[in-house]
Amino acid sequence: MFAVVKIAGQQFKVQEGQNLYVPHLEGNAGDKVELSDVLLVDRDGTIEAGASVKSTVKAEIVNALVQGDKVIAFKMKRRKGFRKKHGHRTHYTQIKIESIA
Repeated sequence: MFAVVKIAGQQFKVQEGQNLYVPHLEGNAGDKVELSDVLLVDRDGTIEAGASVKSTVKAEIVNALVQGDKVIAFKMKRRKGFRKKHGHRTHYTQIKIESIA
């Protein structure tokens, strides 16, 4: 059994018991999260998709703030002496899928 869930504009394929890194969600470690924007559910070969899906996915926040890898944006114009270096680390939340109902 799996489901496709939309979280913060991105789609994730989830199964029960799976650990997942998603874009940063509000909450602390141990909080329960209910994801209601379910796009598709597969129940042992029976597929529900579109507006007919009335399922929710329940998850628990394992780690509230995880930083991703550093991304460097370097701009340069040759022969002009212009160099700019910007960097950032994207914030993620680690969740564990408890049930698909």
